[in-house]
Amino acid sequence: MSLTVLYPTLPNTVDQARLDRVLDRALAGREVRLIRRSEDLSQLQGERILFALSLDEAGQNFEYYRMLARLRREPELLEGCTGGLVVDGPGELYTKSTAAELALAMNRAGCALLGRPLVEATGSLANFRIQAKNLGTDLAGAYEAAVADTAQRLEHEVFARHVRPKLLVLHASSHHTSNTMALWSALHQRLGDNWDVTEIGLRNGTLSDCAGCPYTMCLHFGERGGCFYGGVMQEEVYPAVRSADALLLLCPNYNDALSANLTACINRLTALFRQTRFYHKAVFALVVSGYSGCDTVVRQVISAMNMNKSFYLPPRFALMATANAPGEAMAAPDINQRLDQFAETMRRALVQE
Repeated sequence: MSLTVLYPTLPNTVDQARLDRVLDRALAGREVRLIRRSEDLSQLQGERILFALSLDEAGQNFEYYRMLARLRREPELLEGCTGGLVVDGPGELYTKSTAAELALAMNRAGCALLGRPLVEATGSLANFRIQAKNLGTDLAGAYEAAVADTAQRLEHEVFARHVRPKLLVLHASSHHTSNTMALWSALHQRLGDNWDVTEIGLRNGTLSDCAGCPYTMCLHFGERGGCFYGGVMQEEVYPAVRSADALLLLCPNYNDALSANLTACINRLTALFRQTRFYHKAVFALVVSGYSGCDTVVRQVISAMNMNKSFYLPPRFALMATANAPGEAMAAPDINQRLDQFAETMRRALVQE
């Protein structure tokens, strides 16, 4: 299978040699279609996409911005695609935030993202120290190996579908007043009988956050299916995550961030992540903001669940709504159509025909 590499150009005054060299070595022997200008973004549907991005010292790339504009304006530009990302910068800032911005735009344009799709190269490459040690190579060698591994997975990974997918729904909201819960109730009805649904609430102080145990301690408890801090995570969430084919996170916007309990839950997944990757599990999200900022929360979900915890990101994985007063979300004039579309999106991603 061939790869399409989207590699926006930088001005000649900016050094792009490191990423040039890494791509040349990591993609050697592969059939590659290279696209470097936004006006050449065409006939991409169904492709395996590796978006390789170099940033300048200000964390910018103006050809990338032109590509980003097309992704945001053309909602079917990457229909049926599966993607991975390489973001290379000369400093220690902007690479990950730019990757989350790009991932959201690709996903809304119809592109799925591999679990752990991002190869992030900061200026020092210090973020590759552990990988380099494990591989017995230097930082540059670990960077090259990560790109080669992502390209390999892009070419060959196929996300499995199921006759009756197991869906785990995680929330920390009140059923009586929450717009987010109202949307979930309406979505649940639309999913019908093709799903095996488990719902777990994380309210009322039942969840302790991760306290950053030493790696060996976290690994020790994770290998035994638990966590040092126990509680609802060990007793309910871990077994449900292990058996689930997909997670649906219900995410009201709290001060332009995920709620504290949901954040704690994601942090505590580290014990399971030490034991196994979640490449074969999908993540979806319902995100509701009182005034604005849904995209801020969605980027947090992408960063935490897809880029960090390795969950597969189906195309258009998030339904976003703006609502404040109780009942406002379900009163929106287009909400029934959007819920119908989102239920169909979930069905296409997970349900075996």
